[in-house]
Amino acid sequence: MLAKYKIEYAVPFQRHTHPHHHLTNDPVACEEFLTELLERGFKITSILHEGVALPAVDFDRMIKTAAGMLASQHLCQSLGIDRADAHHRFDVPA
Repeated sequence: MLAKYKIEYAVPFQRHTHPHHHLTNDPVACEEFLTELLERGFKITSILHEGVALPAVDFDRMIKTAAGMLASQHLCQSLGIDRADAHHRFDVPA
């Protein structure tokens, strides 16, 4: 059975990058994994949905959501506020 989402990414080493992939059927888990990749600075090469590369608009939307989730995590941690307060004050995803 084919996973709904496949994220292809690369882990940078000193002289080369090592390709990896992550499979999930849950779009929220996909966005959470993208958040982790952004946090660590890994190169995201593609996101596939049911074996087909996402169109640029959908790819960008998933990355934007993941970046918002990352910003929310950092705001909550740095300011000692909860996610609802971060969403209300800074308009980041809750």
